[in-house]
Amino acid sequence: IGNNVALGHGVKIQNNVSVYTGTVIDDFVFLGPSCVLTNVTNPRSEVNRHSLYEKTWLRRGASIGANATIVCGITVGRYAFVGAGAVVIKDVPDYALMAGVPAKQLGWMSRHGRRLGTPDRDGVMTCPESELRYQEIESGTLRCIDLDEECPLPPELLGGQAPGE
Repeated sequence: IGNNVALGHGVKIQNNVSVYTGTVIDDFVFLGPSCVLTNVTNPRSEVNRHSLYEKTWLRRGASIGANATIVCGITVGRYAFVGAGAVVIKDVPDYALMAGVPAKQLGWMSRHGRRLGTPDRDGVMTCPESELRYQEIESGTLRCIDLDEECPLPPELLGGQAPGE
């Protein structure tokens, strides 16, 4: 972990991950094995770019999959889920499910890391594990309507469940 890195509470950093200067990692972020967080847009060995480090911000509860790359200057939103091997080249909305090279949004994820399905007639999606409800409040912006994004999960929702339980 480099100098001038902000590291939140409950962050999990798996094997072979380097966190470079200029990175801000909020509470409860998960960094999967061998994921990469860059800090210079145009690196050159011969040119010193230390004064050009860019901020990379991983917001509360985000998960970055194994071998994913987050290009510097990007904000990964709260509870966003970046799939293994993805290359993120632009900001990621809260709760977005991102995959591919370059990463594209494939859908929405809940705070419990469950893919959210089709909205009901009121535009509400329900997490199959926690039963917390989510709604798109404007195009590309999802919010949990039962719990503020900055609030911790209540104790009764801290235990994980396998799919189908």
